[in-house]
Amino acid sequence: MKLSLVPALAALALCTAPAFAALSVGAAAPTFSTQASLAGKEMPFDLAKALKKGPVVLYFYPAAFTTGCTIEAHDFAEATDGFKKLGATVIGVSADPIEVLDKFSVSECRNKFAVASATPQMIADYDVKLATSARSNRTSYVIAPDGKIIFAYSAMDPAGHVQKTMDAVKAWKAAHPKKS
Repeated sequence: MKLSLVPALAALALCTAPAFAALSVGAAAPTFSTQASLAGKEMPFDLAKALKKGPVVLYFYPAAFTTGCTIEAHDFAEATDGFKKLGATVIGVSADPIEVLDKFSVSECRNKFAVASATPQMIADYDVKLATSARSNRTSYVIAPDGKIIFAYSAMDPAGHVQKTMDAVKAWKAAHPKKS
């Protein structure tokens, strides 16, 4: 059964990840550590540590408190419990200062998941820079515990990012059931 899921996962990745996603499926995700905020409380976030717990849904967004980013934060907040049941961690990332993210994590992320401050290096490493500013575009990734990107999706419209990342996590989970 596990072997038949591998081609299905590859087909899913090819069909759902547009060609303009910054890093491609199968690439090693750049590691990073940065300041994050969860429920208004600052904390360090380290990708390598998070991956030890399971897959990571890493989504870049342009700016806190803008219309599209608020919609996306609400959608991820509603889906966070489902991601947790699958063993996945959700982290939103923007170039906003941590003080702004402290407020955004409470009001828009509804204390459900952490948001982190992206350094210029992170934006460069993930190749998500908007052409017109130092902000990032809207790109979602699912990173497997081995550090490989298993899903990548870029679209400035927030619709679809949550469902597509959830589908990728579910597919990964189906292919990697816990061993008894």
